[in-house]
Amino acid sequence: MADTDPAELERQIERTRAELAQTVDAIVDRVSPKRVAERGVAKVRSDVEHFVTQVGDLVTGATAKPVRLEGEPENLWADEQPSMAPVLIGVGAALAIGAMIMLWRRRR
Repeated sequence: MADTDPAELERQIERTRAELAQTVDAIVDRVSPKRVAERGVAKVRSDVEHFVTQVGDLVTGATAKPVRLEGEPENLWADEQPSMAPVLIGVGAALAIGAMIMLWRRRR
């Protein structure tokens, strides 16, 4: 037979209300525009840091080399990759010139 004690039923109702209130508060916190924006900014910041690290590694030539196994030729992992620095400098200059042209056109 089910509990029919009114005091026990009231305690269960209050416990359920408290759990429901916590759940609703968690949902409101999760979907609030401020929290969504904070998560978005954190994601973009993380992506940019990762990208900058990769570009920095390309520019400085810092690349991980695999472990040399027994019997492999000495020059198997020789650096024959050209430097990316001139390409990146060119891209940066092109972007800067493009931005200056756009600003100049807007002023006219």
